[in-house]
Amino acid sequence: MILLSVAWDDIGGLVDAHERFLAGVPVDADVRGSVLDSWKRCRSVGLEPDRLQVPYAPDLTLDDPFLHAAEPVLKNLAASLSEAGMTIALCDGEGRMVQRLGGGRQLCDRLDEVNFAPGYDASERFVGTNGVGTALAERNPVYVVGREHFADCLQPFACAGAPVRNPLSGRIEAVLDLTCLRDEGDPAMLRLVREAAQAIEGRMLEVATERERAVLAAYRRATARASTQWRQPGRPDGDELGPVDRAVLREKAEELLASPHRTLDEVTLSGGRTATLLRRQVRGAAGETGVVVEARIVGSPHVRQVCLSAPAAPVTPTRALPQPTVPPGPAPAPSPAPARPAARSAGLRTVVPTPAEVERGAQGETGAPAATDSAVGVDTAVGVAARTPVRPGTSVATERGSDASGMGAAGIDVRLLLLGEPGVGRLALLARRRLEFLHDAGVRIGTTLDVTRTAEELAEVTVPRFADFVAVDLPDGVLHGEEPGPLGADTPLRRVALGAVHEESHLHPVGDLVRYAPSAPQARGLEARQSMLEPVLAAADGWLAHDPARGERILAAGIHSLVTVPLRARGETLGLVSFYRAEKTAPFEDDDLSLAQELAGRAAICIDNARRYTREHNTALALQRSLLPRGRSEQSAVEVAYRYLPAQAGVGGDWFDVIPLSGARVALVVGDVVGHGLHAAATMGRLRTAVHNFCSLDLPPDDLLTHLDDLVGRLDRGEGWAAENSPDSGIVGATCLYAVYDPVSRRCTLSRAGHPLPAVVDPDGTVTFVDLPSAPPLGLGGMPFETVELELAEGSQLVLYTDGLIEDRHRDIDAGMQRLGAVLAQAGRPPEETCEAVLDALLPARPSDDVALLVARTHALDSDRVAQWDVPSDPAAVSRFRAAVTEQLAAWGLEELSFTVELVASELVTNAIRHATGPVRLRLLRDRALICEVSDGSSTSPRLRRAKNEDEGGRGLFLVAQLTERWGTRYTPEGKIIWTELPLP
Repeated sequence: MILLSVAWDDIGGLVDAHERFLAGVPVDADVRGSVLDSWKRCRSVGLEPDRLQVPYAPDLTLDDPFLHAAEPVLKNLAASLSEAGMTIALCDGEGRMVQRLGGGRQLCDRLDEVNFAPGYDASERFVGTNGVGTALAERNPVYVVGREHFADCLQPFACAGAPVRNPLSGRIEAVLDLTCLRDEGDPAMLRLVREAAQAIEGRMLEVATERERAVLAAYRRATARASTQWRQPGRPDGDELGPVDRAVLREKAEELLASPHRTLDEVTLSGGRTATLLRRQVRGAAGETGVVVEARIVGSPHVRQVCLSAPAAPVTPTRALPQPTVPPGPAPAPSPAPARPAARSAGLRTVVPTPAEVERGAQGETGAPAATDSAVGVDTAVGVAARTPVRPGTSVATERGSDASGMGAAGIDVRLLLLGEPGVGRLALLARRRLEFLHDAGVRIGTTLDVTRTAEELAEVTVPRFADFVAVDLPDGVLHGEEPGPLGADTPLRRVALGAVHEESHLHPVGDLVRYAPSAPQARGLEARQSMLEPVLAAADGWLAHDPARGERILAAGIHSLVTVPLRARGETLGLVSFYRAEKTAPFEDDDLSLAQELAGRAAICIDNARRYTREHNTALALQRSLLPRGRSEQSAVEVAYRYLPAQAGVGGDWFDVIPLSGARVALVVGDVVGHGLHAAATMGRLRTAVHNFCSLDLPPDDLLTHLDDLVGRLDRGEGWAAENSPDSGIVGATCLYAVYDPVSRRCTLSRAGHPLPAVVDPDGTVTFVDLPSAPPLGLGGMPFETVELELAEGSQLVLYTDGLIEDRHRDIDAGMQRLGAVLAQAGRPPEETCEAVLDALLPARPSDDVALLVARTHALDSDRVAQWDVPSDPAAVSRFRAAVTEQLAAWGLEELSFTVELVASELVTNAIRHATGPVRLRLLRDRALICEVSDGSSTSPRLRRAKNEDEGGRGLFLVAQLTERWGTRYTPEGKIIWTELPLP
């Protein structure tokens, strides 16, 4: 333990920022982002800036191949920095120093005092922010100077560090660090250390290439010796293998190379041919070990050229390695060796040996033991291989003439497919599988615009191909479509999805509200907005602090490795995904972290798209529901039930309405606006308001649709309302069905504009689709709207709906109407039950369009609630009808309304006699209100006006308006009706 109490000055206010940070005060604007993230990580693991405990591990070393590759780079770097007062430190992949070069005695002594020396651990969790540990944590080059160091003792220094990765596996093999005194520091150190790290990585690739060239030379020597032993007569040239066959051979060869315990594989090619792949080992003169895969193709003419990938340059013909254990000639007698694969010809058995024979033959030919690892192919052309560096993963191209020695028995063609150094083949296969995995993830994640389903798809595609357990945690606001707020270590998250290979993981189940401890990797990742890799979960700092009891159970279940990645899109953090591996799977590595980040990035974009859609969908749905009827209107003409169901793909513009009219009548409306989303909902609100306004004029259905059609045309052209200049701002194409039912006459008048036909269900269950004349949708104009009038028996049901109920991508409209008629054909069913039955039978699980359904069962106004008189055109008869009205009100028990109704009826009848033409009729209706109507043969509309003091008349309508609750005029083919309503006592 080192106790440190020395205070150092620093530059640019960092001292104050560091003190404020330790006190819990935000310092975002004063500290670089990468440094602040490092400080947060140090604080989360409980590191104290004035007290460090630095582990020491003597006799540390790196792998010989790595040191061999790094040695010349380090020597050149040390020579160039010999006068710069700067040390060069080489640490392993865990941050422990292996080697330190240069710097001068004084600097080295000061570094020794703070334990920045060989054998000591420089990782961030032990010494805080520094060039080695922070480069490992960030997995990128970093530059740290002065007070940016978290620990007090490191303030006098400036350092730059860069990770060194294996160019084949991508794994961080080491960290290179340059350290000097703070006053001598320069940000250019970052460029210098980055270039040196890249030079070491390049040297590592060169060393691997040198080993592959040695393996290739050994294979050539073995081929040359074998080709002098026997020759197979040539055969006529044949056609080249097709691209599909070449791709299949390459894929199978890579799989065989990556499988150390397999030596044979069989592939079926086009044209009835069979290829047997043989895996063999080759050893170079200096002990370099490689693996080759040869193919023996049966059942086809000789193929002149095999090229699994297009060669970079012309190649010189080479000879394939024949089978060294079987000379040409007749097939040998069966041996007690292990049985060969079934369904092979005798000729094939003479050429393809058993795995044991392969090992014996390979050892006899090259003096190498059996293969234990894998490799990828390299170019084997003689001239090219001698001049060009061999890159791992290059395919082999071989060409044969009629004298090729690579031919086996009759009908069998022997050729080299792949050759390379052990271990590289496994990396190539893993890389290809990762690409396939990312492709599958891109296809399978985000198939819907549902946040929860997208998270579930992420878990489904990941388990078990990448992880054994996957947990997706999102804040509740994201699930509801809200904008994501700042997520910190203390933000509660909802477990939305959990993928698992078995049920005994002891992880939080779906639906739980998870609160991670500040020291947990998930909380640290959210705080720093970075991915966290914990190869050994049991050793992860602070992981058990989240929930010690649950954590112990999780470890006992075999979970041992963790990668946690924030889900980020558009610069915002949406949540968190955690990948776990169990005891039978290898721990996560750096390549796995990169793959997890790519996977989480794609999933985050899909989740954000779903979230934004959810927000818009909820907004449009709220707008549309606010514009639809909230309750049932007060009327007695019909008993109503309705349903509105928005589509899963987006809220549309379907609407319905039940509007009470004068004379106890009721209007039933159903409409459908083109499009989806907020625009459709707003357009629906416009049309619904327009219909209400036109209804107040008591227009006939055809006249109302004509006015609505004209309004839609003007709206689409931008007249009357400001219209957006966008492709989806038009409203032409909306459909509407308008019906008016009169309970006194039981007559129903209907008209439609491009809408599906309504259905009428008689009391006995008979279903009829009303044959309404067809008219174009609203806004197209040019065609008149026609009406149909029906007489409905009391108890009949009028069914109005939108096309989303009867038509979808899997069913045409005729089949939908037929199905609807079958469901409606039941007598005596209430409207609510009718709605449920219709939706259960016709609505799909995820409707692609909105559905509005309105069912109205008709009532009739009994004759004893209606009183009607024909009035002669004689003013003297008015008094007689006042008495008749008083008598009728007494019969209904409404004597207290007698004075008012007498006065209203007297004024209306007098006006009709004086100013209109006959016939004049007086009618009283007792419904929810007392209705008084006077009809005449004139189409002149009465007008309420203010009478002057000297006028003898003109006050009748004014008195009517003051004494009644509502009054108005509606027109009929015979004239007009002036009506009034008075509330019942």
